[in-house]
Amino acid sequence: MTDPIITRHGPVGVHHQFLVTDPGGPVAGEETDASQTGLIGITAGDATIHTGIHTGDVDVTVTAHRHEPAPDPGEWEEIAEISLHSPTGTLHVTPLMTDLDDDLSSLAAIGPGTYRLRVHARGRDQAVDLAPDTVTEHYLLQCRPTPPTPAQLLRAKDDYGSQLRAEQPTQTRVTTHTPRGQHRQEHDILRRSLGG
Repeated sequence: MTDPIITRHGPVGVHHQFLVTDPGGPVAGEETDASQTGLIGITAGDATIHTGIHTGDVDVTVTAHRHEPAPDPGEWEEIAEISLHSPTGTLHVTPLMTDLDDDLSSLAAIGPGTYRLRVHARGRDQAVDLAPDTVTEHYLLQCRPTPPTPAQLLRAKDDYGSQLRAEQPTQTRVTTHTPRGQHRQEHDILRRSLGG
């Protein structure tokens, strides 16, 4: 068998964040504040990846692995890892405020179980809090099965991540204690009201 077993690439619509979710339940029992890594946390049962842009598309590549991959040698400014649990064996990238044009495939390589998600990011300082017409941010998500371990920051080079890490957990720009699925319901209501 080769590794990675899945590699997919495409644009993802964001609203200062996008998610990695399991449709069957929370990916973690406890919330992990994004101020810990400046890139990824757990909010309302979903993995939340924080973007510099306010609204627009980011470029995302996903790779599902059976074994631990080396961090990608590209010019990534931030790299962080977090542990996830997939009760159904399906971990999908989920955009906010839009639908994904093409399915990026599940990040869960071997079905239900515990996984480690490594997120690489670059370009988050280029258009902070803006809504650019072109893609300014790029992400690589590598996921592999492994027992849970604490969130870890592997590389820290962008200013946006530094700002998030400097915030106190109660100051982070994360909506906490939202009932699971509420953001999806709000997304559907907003989309219907806009005629989408």
